[in-house]
Amino acid sequence: MRALIQRVRRCSVNIDGRVHSSIGPGLLILLGVKNSDTEADAKYLADRCGALRIFDDPEGKMNLSVKDVGGEALVVSQFTLYADTRKGNRPSYSDAATPAEAERLYELFVRRLKETLGGAKIATGVFRAMMDVELVNDGPVTVQIESKNLSST
Repeated sequence: MRALIQRVRRCSVNIDGRVHSSIGPGLLILLGVKNSDTEADAKYLADRCGALRIFDDPEGKMNLSVKDVGGEALVVSQFTLYADTRKGNRPSYSDAATPAEAERLYELFVRRLKETLGGAKIATGVFRAMMDVELVNDGPVTVQIESKNLSST
């Protein structure tokens, strides 16, 4: 499982020209699910996202997590994070999980993150919807993290 995390001042998801969800300062988490990912991967990655220290402490060092600063998180499913571009000009998505399995693990990830940060602090996109994601990046700070593919250990 892979998360591309952006520290944001604010961000929102629009569907069909309407705001579906939005957050203030916090994290935009674009989440990709691989075909070999398990529930353990989803829980592990949600815990890592919640604990990632990419917010400044009083000395200006990235030493605080989104929970420490009282921030929010917006989680958007992003199967294209598993694009394989090694051959040709059109990406292959053969490593991405099937839609049904990806949605199940995406929902588990969101539930786990809600447990960590509090349900009111988490917003989401809509799985398999065409979304416009708007954001004001803070920094910019963008970090990619992955589960340890716990299913194979």
